[in-house]
Amino acid sequence: MPLVTKCERRLSYTSAFLSQAGRLEVTNSIFTSFPMFCMSTFKLYKTMIKQVDIYRKHSLWIGADINDRSPSKAAWELVCLPKSGGGLEVLNLQTQNEALLLKNLHKFYNRLDIPWVNLIWERHYSSGALPNSSNRVGSFWWKDILKLLDSFKGLAMVNVADGKSCLFWNDLWLNKVP
Repeated sequence: MPLVTKCERRLSYTSAFLSQAGRLEVTNSIFTSFPMFCMSTFKLYKTMIKQVDIYRKHSLWIGADINDRSPSKAAWELVCLPKSGGGLEVLNLQTQNEALLLKNLHKFYNRLDIPWVNLIWERHYSSGALPNSSNRVGSFWWKDILKLLDSFKGLAMVNVADGKSCLFWNDLWLNKVP
């Protein structure tokens, strides 16, 4: 909730005198940057993303008057498309949240020398077993990240190195097949 109240307070400072381009810039620079740190650490609930999107919509279409109930000028899915696709390139927070969390799986599988990576390897995978879709062990934070494991394996290519973080029969190799 601190994230949502921060967005709400900032919306009241948004000037009603900004042009549409100025409002787009405020939406992209301020309201999209507020949840970035949280999104790189935790999986945000859909209700929280919806609430932040409400403030982003108000900033883009209405301005400072939060009580104005005039309809939006375009569907939010269209606004989130790239400019080449007819959109305004406003970030989709759900997709951004998943992409930022996938970076944690990259750090884990490459065994980067980071305290949390070492802790998870020693605490849950010291026997040499690797995480998979069925055995999700660890904290709520780690379990949320492991939900993205199939997406990560679909994007990542295996780099054998010392062989401790790859599965010969299950990981994707050349031509993206196991």
